[in-house]
Amino acid sequence: METYIRFMAPVVPQTATALLKTIDAKVRNGARRIHLLLSSPGGSVFHGLSIYNWLRGIPVETYTYNFGSVDSIGVVLFCAGSKRFCVPHARFLIHGVSINFMGNQQLDEKSLEEHIKGLRIDYQNIARVIADNTGKTPQSIEDAMNARTTLNSTEAQTYGLVHEVKSALLPADADLITIGEDMVLPMPQAVPLSFPPNQQHLSIPLTNGYTHLFDYNYGTYFQNERTDGKAMY
Repeated sequence: METYIRFMAPVVPQTATALLKTIDAKVRNGARRIHLLLSSPGGSVFHGLSIYNWLRGIPVETYTYNFGSVDSIGVVLFCAGSKRFCVPHARFLIHGVSINFMGNQQLDEKSLEEHIKGLRIDYQNIARVIADNTGKTPQSIEDAMNARTTLNSTEAQTYGLVHEVKSALLPADADLITIGEDMVLPMPQAVPLSFPPNQQHLSIPLTNGYTHLFDYNYGTYFQNERTDGKAMY
């Protein structure tokens, strides 16, 4: 059995949970291949990397498709496909990290070091995922992230992200599930910063940090809430 999932949404806790629950249900019902059709501005690094690792670890083949724009952590989701497709007018964006501050700022040296290290690990993990699936070096991917690299379909195929460019996405009788299109999602505001840190990345009790897609209000982000003095990612 083959399942088609259309995911047109940011990667946030609500949409990530819905996607994982859908995948789990389909696997229990005997699905042997999942076709994940993506158009996403990015979202949570935590959720994006977790979904990538889950799709790579379950005994089901995954094909991924870019039917619009796949940006930021969305590129990591796209890389989960053993075969990767995009439509002729698709776009990809590979870029870095920014942070949004909320509430009263509370900083000390150790917490600042802790969160900078966490950011750096997430940054390296994203670069390694893309590198592993394109045949490029992690350093070249980090350079591309810092340069805010945008690719059209032809460039993405040359880059190694895409195996085939085609317009057809699914058969007429496909088992299609949609995720994210009817959800009301929060829109955080971003303060764009570069990473690796030649600038400061600050940490506070409630922090939303995410990569910022130009003037949009969401992108790849991580969330940290400190409720007991320990960081949660």
